[in-house]
Amino acid sequence: MTHSLFQFQPADLPPAALQLRREVRSFLREEIAVGTWRPAGDFCSHFSPEFSQKVGARGWIGLTWPKAYGGHERSNLERYVVTEEMLVVGAPVTAHWIADRQSGPLLLRFGSEAQKLQYLPRIAKGELFFAIGLSEPDAGSDLASVRTRAEPVEGGWRLNGRKVWTTYAHRCDYAITLVRTGPAGESRHEGLTQFIVDLKAPGVTVSPIINMTGAHEFNEVLFEDVFLPADRLVGTPGSGWHQVTSELAFERSGPERFLSSFRLFQGLVSAAGDNPDPRVAEVVGRFAAHLMTLRQMSISVAAMLQQGAMPNFEAALIKDLGNACEREIPEIARLLAPYLEHRYSGFDALLEEAVMYAPSWTLRGGTREILRGIIARGLGLR
Repeated sequence: MTHSLFQFQPADLPPAALQLRREVRSFLREEIAVGTWRPAGDFCSHFSPEFSQKVGARGWIGLTWPKAYGGHERSNLERYVVTEEMLVVGAPVTAHWIADRQSGPLLLRFGSEAQKLQYLPRIAKGELFFAIGLSEPDAGSDLASVRTRAEPVEGGWRLNGRKVWTTYAHRCDYAITLVRTGPAGESRHEGLTQFIVDLKAPGVTVSPIINMTGAHEFNEVLFEDVFLPADRLVGTPGSGWHQVTSELAFERSGPERFLSSFRLFQGLVSAAGDNPDPRVAEVVGRFAAHLMTLRQMSISVAAMLQQGAMPNFEAALIKDLGNACEREIPEIARLLAPYLEHRYSGFDALLEEAVMYAPSWTLRGGTREILRGIIARGLGLR
């Protein structure tokens, strides 16, 4: 008999979050009015340290973290509305995104006191940027097959190996990197450890991987006898698998997992006009219902994170459903284009951009195959 571990309890945004939404929206309108940025085609495609520092000065990075580490001790639901507002206008959030969403919370949970004091305040100011060192050549999404290795040496560790698809490693300061420090054991999850790697250190070579849009976002990172001081170890040796999986609820459940093509959806609604073709009206209604449902599920997970839970099953489900929805929007928009009442050049540009970025949306944060294996466990099927 199957059972479900999925829990999506209804959650409402508190008044403080609604007030914060108004503040963020006003700030973004002002930035748009002065031409601070051109809306990005994807939330991972526009790296702007200057914008990140403005957001940090407003107190919107590290929003939930303790004040002792540069945070602001606000709720995950307040952070949620900041994320939402940034995404829907295509703000250039890439520089601080990973550190705010994953690296900072990881250090809060598993880092030493010295690490928290050293890194978190600068992240919260929008001055320090992190990448993630997970994927490796020939390994796909199978993190347990990590071959990059760190060996103990006097005063620390020596690191050798390589990582791929490392977003903005060429512009970030550090990467929290999963490596092998011991035998895999029967589960293959043993012997994995996380380190804070200085991406400018001797022995680190960052090579570009150019995507289909011609942009340089991804990289291959080669480690050749890189010395890691002892204080770069995160948590304890061998605890890396537990630590990295704890990050995934933050990575997989946010609104970025179903809003990547939201600007195109907005463009579709505008181009449809007040009296849309029945085929267009049906599709717009269906996608609106999907997005509203996904949003409620995502807010529910934000509420669970606020309570200290680690809803990994729910997060995997949101990402799988969300990526399917956001990838379907450009495909359907392309087919509906001849039936749009007010098709305009801006719509065509949004469509072109979404079609080019869409293949990456189901890869980052875990492929569909990996996610569905997690979902199967949540349903008691494996």
